[in-house]
Amino acid sequence: MTRLLRYNSAAPGLRWVGLTHGPEVPRALLYQPPISPDYARLGDHEIVERVTAHKRALGDRLVILCHHYQQDDVYRFADFTGDSLKLSQIASAQKKAEFVVFCGVHFMAETADVLTDDSVKVILPDLSAGCSMADMADLDQVEEAWDFLTADCDDAIIPITYVNSAANIKAFCGAHGGACCTSSNAPLVLKWALQRGEKVLFLPDQHLGRNTACAMGHPLDSMVVYDPAEPDGGLTREQAATARFILWKGHCSVHQLFTAKQCDAIKSAEPDRTILVHPECNRDVVQRADLVGSTEFIIKTVTKAPPDSKWAIGTEVHLIDRLAKTQTDKDIRSLATIQCLCTTMYRVSPQHLLWVLDELAAGRVVNQIKVPTDVRRWSVVALERMLDNVSSEPVAIASTNTPV
Repeated sequence: MTRLLRYNSAAPGLRWVGLTHGPEVPRALLYQPPISPDYARLGDHEIVERVTAHKRALGDRLVILCHHYQQDDVYRFADFTGDSLKLSQIASAQKKAEFVVFCGVHFMAETADVLTDDSVKVILPDLSAGCSMADMADLDQVEEAWDFLTADCDDAIIPITYVNSAANIKAFCGAHGGACCTSSNAPLVLKWALQRGEKVLFLPDQHLGRNTACAMGHPLDSMVVYDPAEPDGGLTREQAATARFILWKGHCSVHQLFTAKQCDAIKSAEPDRTILVHPECNRDVVQRADLVGSTEFIIKTVTKAPPDSKWAIGTEVHLIDRLAKTQTDKDIRSLATIQCLCTTMYRVSPQHLLWVLDELAAGRVVNQIKVPTDVRRWSVVALERMLDNVSSEPVAIASTNTPV
C-alpha cells in the first residue's frame, strides 16, 4: 500500500517528498535548507527593492499568493490574497504562470499543486511552515480508524476532510467516496454526505464538524470523538455503530485560545460589541458568539458593517489587525487579550521569500511542493466534489440565539 512520508510539526523543518515504495529510491525527509546569514542583515528597503525587481523581471511567469493570516511584511508583496482554497483556485486560473510562490503553510501549497497544471512549479518559501491541525490526521491512523469503523458495520460511512488537511488525507476521502469541505460550505458538504451514507467521519477538526452538525440540527448525542492516540479511538463498537458523526480528535491551536470566559467578559463590559468567531473555535465559544463564519465571512461581514460598529473577533491576529487598519470607521479588536497568531505560517518571512526569488533568478527552483500522481488523482476527486457544493457567498454557520 502506498505510504507518504509526511511533514511532522513536532520536528520542524522536515518534509515528505516522495513515496516509500516502488523502484525509485525514496528521498525520504528533507530539511529546510538554511539560508545565508546575509539575508538576516538586509534592511527592509533593500528587501523591498529586490523582491520588486524579481517580480518585474519574471512578470506573468510568477504569481505570489498570500493567505490572510500572513504577516504584513510578506503580505504586501502578494499578487493575490485570500483563504487557502480561493488562492489555489486563483493559481489554477493563471495560465501564463510558471512559478507559484505560496506564502502560507504546506497543505495550502499541496492544494495549489493539485489544482494547477503539471507545468506549474509551486514553491513554499519555508518548508517548516506546517499546520498542526493538518498533522493531527496521519494517513496510517486514518486507515486504522477506517478498518475499525467499517468492521462488522453495514452502515455506509462517508469520509469528509476539512481542506486544512494533507493531500494524502484528501486523497483517502476521494478514494472512499468522500469529499473535502471548507468552513464556508461545510453544511452543504455534510448534507451531501448524509444523502449518500448513514454516517460521516469528519477530519481533522472536531470543532468545525461539531459546530456545523449542531447548527444543522443534529444533537450532540449523535456525535462521538475518535482519538487516534487511543486503541480503537477510545470508542466501543457500540458507540461507533450508533454514532452518526465520528469526529476526529483534532483542532486549530490558534482558535483554541478563544474562551467562553472571554465572551462573557465582553458581554458584561460591552453588550453593544458584536462577537464574531470562526467555527474552528470550541462549541461553548460558538454558543456565546453573535455570529460564526469562515474567514471570508468574517472579512465581508466587518467590511459591510455600519460605521461606529464595535467588534470582538475570534480568529488569527494578523487578519484582525489588518481589518482594524483598513476599517478605521469601526472599533475592531481581538476577542482574546493575548496574541493569537499562527506561529507556523509566521515562519514564512520576507527573507525566505526573497531567497526563493533569488534562486529563481539564478535558474534554480527550491522548495518545490510536488504531490505524487496517485495522491493528486484522488485529491482532485475530493476537491471537485467539494467545489460542486460551493455557494456564491460565504454564509454564517450560526448567529445570535441560534442553539448550536
